[in-house]
Amino acid sequence: MKIGYFILKDELRDNPHMCSLLAELQAASYEVYEIRNKNDVRPDTDLVLSMGGDGTFLSAAHVVSDIGLPILGVNFGRIGFLCENRPEAVLKALMEGDFSIEYRTVLNATLKGPEARKTIGMLPYSVNEVAIHRKGPAVLGIKVSVHGETLPTYWADGLIVSTSSGSTAYSLSAGGPICMPDTKVLIITPVAPHNLNVRPLVLPETAKVDISFESRDGKAIMSTDNRTVEIDQDWTIHVEMAQFSLKRIRLAESGFVRALTSRLFWGEDIRNNG
Repeated sequence: MKIGYFILKDELRDNPHMCSLLAELQAASYEVYEIRNKNDVRPDTDLVLSMGGDGTFLSAAHVVSDIGLPILGVNFGRIGFLCENRPEAVLKALMEGDFSIEYRTVLNATLKGPEARKTIGMLPYSVNEVAIHRKGPAVLGIKVSVHGETLPTYWADGLIVSTSSGSTAYSLSAGGPICMPDTKVLIITPVAPHNLNVRPLVLPETAKVDISFESRDGKAIMSTDNRTVEIDQDWTIHVEMAQFSLKRIRLAESGFVRALTSRLFWGEDIRNNG
């Protein structure tokens, strides 16, 4: 088996748990090498280890998701929904084949407008969300249309379009719903809305979403997962599901509900601790 590994934070290179995992993989006759960008991916690579936290996983996905390589998250971070596996569990699971592959929805975002093509380096794919945020103190008037049907304008600090994977990320902190990872939906969640009668909206996987904004600042910040760019108010953001899915390796001992209860203490109640 040929395994690439991706590291975002250089200080992890001296982490004894990571060094031990790489040494054990090599001792077990796996070919292991580092990936920094798409050009580093060697032919016949079987999977990629993302070494870090969820931010590292998102960066690894940005590098390899559209070429179909499965990603296994090895957690050296904090919460870890996408990157949830401890290093000591990885070698045993790989050797015994004790894992499965999940297919996670990926967003495809494109910008339309003068000079918009300059942002091509950060686009188009996102695993968690595409979001727009105010750049200065002025509130945004965010206009959204779904399949050409215009929604009432959101007056807010921002707006998030997330996948089911992203439902436990930025969208959750803004009051969005939690969705099981295999749910094929898009979620629109306003950030700090100034009109109190708006709620998060769940859309089908076929939805095509167009977003524009107005603001006294004339500009806003657009983010795609952990990447950001400044955009002008005469640009339009088009969001839809990509034509491929992210392949995420899940070890048999892990699971989404277990992650919710252990990391976010979902359902924590003295009556449940019997």
